[in-house]
Amino acid sequence: MADVGNSQTRQHMLSPSAWNRYETCPRMYWLSRQKLPRKAGMAASLGTVVHASIEDLLLTDYSHIGNDQDNWLPREGERLLKERWEEEKEIFMNTPRRPMWKEEKWKEAKRHQKGGIIMLLDHIGIQGLDHDRITGALWRKVQKHAIAVEGELKTRNGRLMGRLDLLLADVDSDGNMVGWLVADLKTGRTPDRELKSEVNRQLRLYRDILLDNNEDHPPVRTEGWYTLNSSKWPAIGDNVLEQAYQAWEKTQPTAIPMQPTPGPHSCGGFCDWKAWCPHWWNWRFENGTLHKDDFSDAVVLLHEFDSNSGSAVIELCEPFEDGIRAIPTGVKKSARFDGRGKEALQEVLDSEHQGPLFLGSIMTTQNAWRIGHWCDVLPWKPIPDDIEYQKQ
Repeated sequence: MADVGNSQTRQHMLSPSAWNRYETCPRMYWLSRQKLPRKAGMAASLGTVVHASIEDLLLTDYSHIGNDQDNWLPREGERLLKERWEEEKEIFMNTPRRPMWKEEKWKEAKRHQKGGIIMLLDHIGIQGLDHDRITGALWRKVQKHAIAVEGELKTRNGRLMGRLDLLLADVDSDGNMVGWLVADLKTGRTPDRELKSEVNRQLRLYRDILLDNNEDHPPVRTEGWYTLNSSKWPAIGDNVLEQAYQAWEKTQPTAIPMQPTPGPHSCGGFCDWKAWCPHWWNWRFENGTLHKDDFSDAVVLLHEFDSNSGSAVIELCEPFEDGIRAIPTGVKKSARFDGRGKEALQEVLDSEHQGPLFLGSIMTTQNAWRIGHWCDVLPWKPIPDDIEYQKQ
C-alpha cells in the first residue's frame, strides 16, 4: 500500500493551489489565509459533486451485485450523484457569499460523472461499452485497481500537501501490477494541446510526494482526467519538491499583510478577496480602467434603495491614501439589485454597516447597472499595509 504521509501536529502546509495563488500575488495568498468569508461557486460545487460520486462508486461494497448482473450501474451512479448533489446544495445555500444554485447544471453533472466512469473503464482496457452492460464482476475489477481514493497526500515532514483523487494500479496483460497512476479528476475546461503549467506542476508535486514517501515504489506516472470529454493528459517534467520547499519557506504565516503584485493577472482578473484589498482599485484607477469593463468591480456609496423593487442610486468612489480611504466622485448611477444580489445587500444593511460597499462584477452595459446573483455585495473593509492584522 502506498504511504501518503504520516499524520502529525498541524503546522504550516503548502498546497499546489496555495502555491499558485502566492505566485499570482502574495497579498492574495495572505488574504486567503485570514479566515475571511469565502465565496461559493457553482462550478466548484459541481466539481465536488462529481468527484464525490465517482469516489463513492469506487469505495462502495457491491458484493451483492452478481457477477453477470448488468443494468445496475447507471441507476446506482445517479442515486449517488443525487445524494451528493443535495448535500452540496445545502452547504452552498448556507454560504453567505454565493450566487444562485443552478438546477439546470444537474444534466451537466451527470455527463461529467459518465465521463469519469468512461476513463475508469478505459484504464482496465474497456472502451465503448454501454454503461448499462457493466456487470458486477467488471465493476469489481475496476475497484480492485484503486489503491487509494480521495485522501490527503503530504510529505513526511508535513510541509507539503495535496488532495489525491485516485491512485490506481497499472497492470500488465497477466494482471501483474507494474506501476502506479496518479489520476486527478478535472471538471473544468479541457486543455487545448497540453496541461496548463500550474496544473502540470500540481500533478508532478503529487507524484513527487508519493515517490518521496515510498522508497520501494514502482514506476509512477500522473495524468489529469478531464471528465467533460473523457480525455487523459499526462503531466511530465522534472521533480518539483525543491521548488515547493522554497515556496513553503516564502509562504510562512505573517501577521503583517504580504506585499501585493498588482497587475492584470491579479487585480485585473479574478480575486476572491478584493473587498479586503486596497491595491486592486488603486491599480485600476492609476491605469484608467476603473469602472470601464462590462462587468466591473467598484467601491460605492449607497444613496437610495427600494427594498421592494431593488432599484437604487449609487455613487462611485475613487481610492485615496493608497486605497485605504474611499473618496466620493460625485458620479451617481442608477442601479438595480435583484435575486441573490438584493438579498446580500439587505443582509449588509441589516448588519448596520456604515460606509462604502464593495460590489463585484456589476453588469454595466445597461443604463441601470445590474447587481445580480453572481455579484458580491460586501462591506468595504480594506486591510492596511504594515499593520498587524487580528483575525476575526
